[in-house]
Amino acid sequence: MIKELLNKNPLFVFALESEAADKFHDVSPLFIGVGKVNAAYCLTKKIIESRPGVIINLGSAGSSVFDRGSVICCTQFVQRDMDVTTLGCKMYETPFSDIGYILSYGIEIEGMQKGICGTGDNFEVNHSTPIYNVVDMEAYPLAYIAKKENIPFLCLKYISDGADGSAAEEWHVTVNNAAEALRKAIDNI
Repeated sequence: MIKELLNKNPLFVFALESEAADKFHDVSPLFIGVGKVNAAYCLTKKIIESRPGVIINLGSAGSSVFDRGSVICCTQFVQRDMDVTTLGCKMYETPFSDIGYILSYGIEIEGMQKGICGTGDNFEVNHSTPIYNVVDMEAYPLAYIAKKENIPFLCLKYISDGADGSAAEEWHVTVNNAAEALRKAIDNI
């Protein structure tokens, strides 16, 4: 199924050019910048310009669970910075939404480890919750928009750091390895 989708106007989405390096020039990737607002704006604009057959989000992420250097397929997403508990909502739950605190949407790749991606507008350096096991800054709105627009969604994250006290230092060193690992993962599907 995914091989067929990859041939139907795929849209490869990265936050940063460094995550794609020179490995994805052949697919004209969309670079959206960092954070949830940039992700939502850039993807929505691109869908209006040219509706893709599949949205493929590739990029780096932290994890205190998965090994650094591994590629994880995320099919569940949490807004890790959504906190409206003072109004009686559960942690991570968006008020007045029918989705719940975990958004389940995405293509699973057989044989690839699956993760739950916690998206937020901060660089997490003290990950300790079991609710999500991959940490990024863009995937949730991409998955949300893809689901609302009924566009298939694939999210693969290269684990660049441990989402801990040394995360920022590690990310600067290992993000350069993301492109090669993600390209290999796509080519092996």
